[in-house]
Amino acid sequence: MSPTPPGKGIGSGTGPDSGPGSATASASADKRRSGAPLILALGLAAMVVAMAQTQVIPILGLLQQELGTTPAGVGWVTTATLLSAAVFTPLLGRFGDQHGKKPTLIGVLIVMIAGSVLAAVTSSLPLLILGRVLQGAATAIFPLALSIIREELPVEKLPGAMSLISGTLAFGSGLSLVATGLLTRGDDPNYHLVFWFSALLSAVALLAVILRVPASRTKAGGRIDLLGAATLGLFLVLLLLGISQGHEWGWASGRTIGAFVGAVLMAGVWVQVERRVTDPLVDLRMFVHRPVLLTNLAGLFVGFAAFSQFIGISYLVQMPERPAGYGFTASVLRASVEYLLPGALISLLAAPLGGLLVGRIGARVTLAIGSVVGIVGFGWLAFGHGASASVILAGMLTGIAISFGYAAMPALIVANVPHHQTGIANGINSISRSVGSSIASAVITSLLASESVPGLPAGVPPIPAESRFTLSFVIAGVMLLLVVGVALPGLKRVSARAEPVAVPVPQDRQSVDA
Repeated sequence: MSPTPPGKGIGSGTGPDSGPGSATASASADKRRSGAPLILALGLAAMVVAMAQTQVIPILGLLQQELGTTPAGVGWVTTATLLSAAVFTPLLGRFGDQHGKKPTLIGVLIVMIAGSVLAAVTSSLPLLILGRVLQGAATAIFPLALSIIREELPVEKLPGAMSLISGTLAFGSGLSLVATGLLTRGDDPNYHLVFWFSALLSAVALLAVILRVPASRTKAGGRIDLLGAATLGLFLVLLLLGISQGHEWGWASGRTIGAFVGAVLMAGVWVQVERRVTDPLVDLRMFVHRPVLLTNLAGLFVGFAAFSQFIGISYLVQMPERPAGYGFTASVLRASVEYLLPGALISLLAAPLGGLLVGRIGARVTLAIGSVVGIVGFGWLAFGHGASASVILAGMLTGIAISFGYAAMPALIVANVPHHQTGIANGINSISRSVGSSIASAVITSLLASESVPGLPAGVPPIPAESRFTLSFVIAGVMLLLVVGVALPGLKRVSARAEPVAVPVPQDRQSVDA
């Protein structure tokens, strides 16, 4: 007997408040409520997520010097956040579905503030890593925000609202790089200011959420599947640990192989746990439902492309032009402002267009169109990166692709899961993008270290051969080509009649292409 698809579209009416009376009241409330303040508050909260993920990347060298640690030690400042996100994002997404999204979102932002303040006041590497672990929990903000949007906004506003919130992720990543560059410029840089800025922005987001986000109107209830959360978290930690530390440990080392073998074993344990518990953390029928499974696969490819854009352009433009024979000898600040910020800005501007396309031609086609634009951009980066203008314009094309991908994937997820599983489903999609980013980091780092420019003067550190950048951008373009394959032949058209809280949908209502 084949499994029943887990949902019939956006707002399938599975919450306890579903019913004719509550639906009418909810529809009236939606008409009275302006969506703009809600979208602004949730977009600001989502931007906090993106900034936390990238804010330390430009200052890893500074942190290593200030804290007196090794490259491997300072690497845990980024790895800890990734592992924390892997554990807490699905757990908190499910908790929000069950017990209320607004209180969960407020709690996550408070933890984010606490982690930022701890990182800002400490000069100890272990305490800084602990602060980054707390910051990593903020990754759950994004799926929680999408769940709230689905619950609170009428159908016609959903694609645009989800796209705008998704667009803040790419914009926040670019803004974080610029802010970090500005806050640490000068002869005596102070890394503590970066985390104080993060704490301040998180506090503003918390205030906006408290004032503008209404209380949750639907709660699935039920118990938290702690065993399922623990086994899923351990699987993701082992997987991401192997991916993120493989270059440092060695891909054939016992620790790396052990992490991957442990991940496979824990994946099997998690599946068995979820099949046996009464109220599982993840409904496996939802997890393997074709549109959801393929959307998560697309998320992995898009995550790879997104990180390839950032790290590839950032490293390329900072290459010293004279000994390397390519590059632009850009500083960290110049690389962020001149080369990366335009792509981040165009991502934010492209988000409403992505939402419009999702509503007009469907999420599946929007995802494919964005990927084709990105393929052109990465092709340009691979074979035409000799001029600054080319790098900037190509980066803008790839930025549009990432924005369209972020706009389409939440729509595909929401269209194919029941209302009470929106948070956990989008949380897993967020994790798929994180896994893709981690793989990109490992692949590109290994590629750049695999071949150096020959004949460098004595005392000059090794410089990656230009061909390594070309190959990196080609691989990123291939990832987006795979997204096209997933979106067009893979994903089938599924009618998703988007109405919050089970409001009856007229038959002629335009569907979302899933």
